[in-house]
Amino acid sequence: MGAKGIAILLTLSICNSSWGNALQIAKPFPQHPRYFTGTIKPNHISQLQRDNAVRSFYTQWKTRFVKNVPGKPQSYIWFEGRGGKQCVSEGQGYGMIITVLMAGYDAAARSTYDNLFSYTRAHPSRRNKYLMAWAQKTNGTDLDKTSATDGDMDIAFSLLLASKQWGDKGTINYLQEAKAMISAIMRYEINPTSWSVLLSDGVEAESKDYFAMRSSDFMPAHFKAFKQATHDERWGKVIDAGYKLFNDMQVNYSPDAGLLPDFIINLNKKPKPAGPHFLEDKYDGQYNYNACRVPWRIATDYLLTGDKRSKNIAGKINRWIRETTNNDTYNLSAGYTLAGNDIKGRYFEALSFVAPFGVAAMVDSKNQVWLNHVWDYLVGFKLKDYDYYDNSIKLLNMIIMSGNYWQ
Repeated sequence: MGAKGIAILLTLSICNSSWGNALQIAKPFPQHPRYFTGTIKPNHISQLQRDNAVRSFYTQWKTRFVKNVPGKPQSYIWFEGRGGKQCVSEGQGYGMIITVLMAGYDAAARSTYDNLFSYTRAHPSRRNKYLMAWAQKTNGTDLDKTSATDGDMDIAFSLLLASKQWGDKGTINYLQEAKAMISAIMRYEINPTSWSVLLSDGVEAESKDYFAMRSSDFMPAHFKAFKQATHDERWGKVIDAGYKLFNDMQVNYSPDAGLLPDFIINLNKKPKPAGPHFLEDKYDGQYNYNACRVPWRIATDYLLTGDKRSKNIAGKINRWIRETTNNDTYNLSAGYTLAGNDIKGRYFEALSFVAPFGVAAMVDSKNQVWLNHVWDYLVGFKLKDYDYYDNSIKLLNMIIMSGNYWQ
C-alpha cells in the first residue's frame, strides 16, 4: 500500500475513533441546561463568551493541578506540596466533578477521570474501602487513614455524573461505585440522631465532635441526587435537618448578614457557632475559609430544584453582601464576623470568597448588576496568583455561573 493509502486509512481510523468517543458522551460541554424559573446568569456578555471563559480557565487549571503518579494509571489534584501534602480528598472531589462536566471539550476527560478515580480507590479510609483517606504526603503515602466528609460527598456525586456522562459498561461501573460510596457516607459520615453531617468517619458516637459539623458540608443538591440514586429516604431527613439548622443559625446568630460559621456545635442541644480553635484556628466560629463555600452549596440547590429554603438562605446573604460592599466587588473581604463585619487584616482578594457570592446572586433577578460585576471581577484574576483551593472553587463556580452545571 502506498503512502497515500496509509494516510487515508489513518484518517479514517482517527475519525471512527473520534466518532465512537463522541457517541459515548451524553452531555458534552457546553450544555446550557435550564435552571429553575426566575434564576439568572451574567447577561452583559454572550453565552459563547461565558463558555469560552470556562474553556480557557479549565485548560490552565488542568495543566497546573492534574498530576499523574509515575508508573501508575492514577492522577491526583495537586495540593502544591503545602504542609507536606500531595493531595487532599476535598481537591480530588472538586477535580472529579470538574472533569466530568468538561467532557466533550476535553477529549481526554474520561481517561483523566478514571485515573483520578483509581487514585481515590488506592487511598482508602481505614473504616471503609469506599471512603478516601483525607490526605496524602508528597511521597504518596497517606497522612492518616481517616476521611474528610466533604471530599467523599463530592467524589460520590462525581460518580453519579460520570454514570450519566459515559454509562456504566466500561472498565468502571460508575453507578455501582457511586451507590457503594453513598451507602458508606450514610453509615460512617452522617449522624443518625441529629441527621447532621459528621466531620469525618473518624468521629464516633462517643467522640466530643459527634454533634458538631462543618457548615460547608451541607450540600442539599448532592443529597437529593443521592436520594434519587439510592432511594434511601434518610437523605430527606439530612436535607430537612440541615435547612432547619441553617435557618435557626441565621435567625439567632447572624440576623443582619445571614452568614454561617465555619463550624457549628451543640447540635443535640442548642446549636451555636464553635469557639476559637475548635478545630482549625481562632476564626472557627466566623465566616471563614470553610463557610465561604456555603452560598455556592446552598444556592445550587435552588438553581437545580427550586427549593425555596435555599432561596431564603441565599437571599439574606445577597441583601447583606450587596449592602456592605455598596455593590462594589472591590470592597469584598476574605472573611467576616457573623455580624457582617470584615475580619481584621483580611482586606484582600480571595476567590474562594468571591465566587460563591456570584452563585448565590443567581437566585434572584434583583441581583443582576451585582452578578455581572462578580463575574467580571472573578474572571479577571490570573491562575498563577492563587492556589489550588481558590482556583478550583473559581472554576467550579464559573461552570455554574456560565449556565453549564447539571444534576
